[in-house]
Amino acid sequence: MSWKGNPVTAWEDLVTTALLGTDRRPPATGGPAREAPVALLDEAAVATVRRRAGLRPAPAARRSDPAPGDPRPALPAAAARRLAMLLSDRPGTATGGRRGTSPDLMELLPQWLAAANARGFAAPPQVLPALLDAARGRTDLRPAALAFAGPRALWLARLNQDWRFALRAAPGGGAALPGPEDTDAIRQLWQEGLFAERVALLAALRARSPEAARELLAGTWSTERAEDRLMFLDSLRTGLAAGDEPFLEQALSDRSRNVRTTAAELLSALPGSALAGRMAVRAGACVAVDHTGDGPVIAVEAPPECDPGMERDGVVAKPPTGRGERSWWLGQLVEAAPLSAWPARLGGRTPREIVALAVADGWQGELHAAWCRAAVRQGDAQWARALLGAPAAPEAGGPGAVSLAERAKLLGTLEDGERADWVAGFIAAHGLSEAFQLLGVCVVPWSAPLGRSVVDALEIARDAGSYPWSFSGVMGLAERCLDPAEVGRLDALLAIPDEREDASPGAGGYWAEAFQRLVTTLRLRAAMLSELDGRAP
Repeated sequence: MSWKGNPVTAWEDLVTTALLGTDRRPPATGGPAREAPVALLDEAAVATVRRRAGLRPAPAARRSDPAPGDPRPALPAAAARRLAMLLSDRPGTATGGRRGTSPDLMELLPQWLAAANARGFAAPPQVLPALLDAARGRTDLRPAALAFAGPRALWLARLNQDWRFALRAAPGGGAALPGPEDTDAIRQLWQEGLFAERVALLAALRARSPEAARELLAGTWSTERAEDRLMFLDSLRTGLAAGDEPFLEQALSDRSRNVRTTAAELLSALPGSALAGRMAVRAGACVAVDHTGDGPVIAVEAPPECDPGMERDGVVAKPPTGRGERSWWLGQLVEAAPLSAWPARLGGRTPREIVALAVADGWQGELHAAWCRAAVRQGDAQWARALLGAPAAPEAGGPGAVSLAERAKLLGTLEDGERADWVAGFIAAHGLSEAFQLLGVCVVPWSAPLGRSVVDALEIARDAGSYPWSFSGVMGLAERCLDPAEVGRLDALLAIPDEREDASPGAGGYWAEAFQRLVTTLRLRAAMLSELDGRAP
């Protein structure tokens, strides 16, 4: 077979023929005795050999620098084998809606990584490619996976385009950040570095010296792009303090609305700031106690307009579709006002007494929701407890002045133990049907009271003949979050129960299967921890 003319042009012609199709553009070597697609492939095969044979030797590339060392201790052998097993599991291999009794290994990988990082182990070099592949597919794994992989992961990421995310996720794009004493290097990187490097530098500096980070940002603030100013401003959430107020007050006059809104939000999280004081005056003018009726009632008069001063302090004038203007403005004012101002404004009452007051004219939902957002923003546990109410209260089990999504955020302001106790009480009173969001904010492993309440509620749901698949989400959480020490209480639930006449068909078998998977997973988690500690499972 001959190949005349420029080899590059000939190869491009073959590619064009393949793209157009041999029906529209027959290959030059085709004929009656040969099918056109076969002729095209034959010609491409010959062309490929010619292209490869015609390559000239290139200068030898510079040898890569050796991988850096990792001074951390090596994993125990059993733990290293367990990691390889977890990484070999691939999501999406299950068939149908039932998972059988086998644990979901990929869902255990985050816990394994957290435990290994807590113990300070180094990743075995041979698992780094699989670990980076897993982190590439799951962004939630990346912080723990890259911390465990250590400096060698960054070395590998520079050699493989698929793993470049590791360089973006690492502070300074994988380069070491200047030390706090190297002020010249800090200033040079801040002025000359790439955007990702500058964000990483500011975040690292803010964590160890909030004042120095703020001064660095203030020095170039007026020359930064609006989108960059917004990202930089967000870094001030770390270590937010009264010293940041003058800078944030200046940012209230920024030409970018998003920057102004973020600055106002940060200032409202400082109850002693001037903006918080202004918002307290505005919100206080809208909310008062009315004593003219049979008992005290909170009366609400929403603001009649959104004036320029309100807009400068972060109030967004245009409401979302479906929201009234005045209620939209009221919610923003109450959300930004310091919660500490309300007892004096409302007759010296405590937060719990304030929340218990009736609210006139249907304003309760709007007012309580704004107080919820304020409690979360200001981290006020006392107000959070008042708005949460008793977990066994009837309104806690369904829609009310404070929704379940709002309750989940309020729970985040409480200490771990108190949070778990509240959710345990909620489950004991209302079951699991509304508890999924609340369980998601509890620390892992669940405390003993919370774990017992979940297991008891699952047993009650099974015995009641409930539709089993509606609890699959809670079962999945229990596999990851239940304390392995609770496994002994589950043995009695492994048998297939006698099905009630009104139960879903096949429900008993599903429940037994799900409990068997839960037991198997808990035992596997216990074995994982034993292996990391160098003990026999």
